Amino acid sequence: MTSTPRLIRDNETLRREYHRLAAGDRVLTRIRLAPGEEYLLWDLATRGVEIFPPAPAQALSRSKVMQAAVLQPFMLPRTRAIHDLHGLHRAVTEYHAAEIGQVVTKLDRANAGMGVLLWNSVEEVLNQATLGALQPPFVLQPFVREGRDIRVIILGDYREAYLRHNPAGFRHNLHCGGGSEPWPLSRDQMEFCRRVMERGCFPFAHLDLFLLPDHSFYLGEINLRGGLRGARITTPEYRRRLEQFFAAAAPV
Repeated sequence: MTSTPRLIRDNETLRREYHRLAAGDRVLTRIRLAPGEEYLLWDLATRGVEIFPPAPAQALSRSKVMQAAVLQPFMLPRTRAIHDLHGLHRAVTEYHAAEIGQVVTKLDRANAGMGVLLWNSVEEVLNQATLGALQPPFVLQPFVREGRDIRVIILGDYREAYLRHNPAGFRHNLHCGGGSEPWPLSRDQMEFCRRVMERGCFPFAHLDLFLLPDHSFYLGEINLRGGLRGARITTPEYRRRLEQFFAAAAPV
């Protein structure tokens, strides 16, 4: 441990001081990482550097595939993280045995609904991946046409939820033409969100819940940050509440 622990609040300082950081030092910022640089989070944590938001939450926020692997018990049954053709072939066998028709794939780092692709069958996914048109890693899951999308924002004691819907297509993201309306989050849904956050070490989060016609629900995605379009909370209030988290994580 250094005699005087360093406090890093921005990415420029982090990069400059990276190799001098040691146990007891603190990094209080969302760390900007190029694709493939997630090992830096592991390295800092192994060296005893305290990171806020915690390293697992920062890594999970960056990768839909990692979420599908780590948080799979909370997701739609048979959601799979596909890393290579061998894993895809195993998933194809499983999907055929379950008589699953249409499927969805999610590209690993695409946001705002841009990486969500609908396929008529898992064989189409296999064909395109084998021919190189669809490159792993990606998320594979069954398509449920009647599913509804609920965005949940949790910032300490502040929480809100709203239903996102798009009558013209299956992508409910507001960037893709959808609308929104407030959603009365049930106690079970709130407890579910809390359990997901605890598993992923999220101190605050934007979560997408996938609600089925039988009223069951699953995790769609989770992120430390997300767009506020459709939310009641204003951008200044949102930032103020985030600053409270970072202030609480700073040394006294």
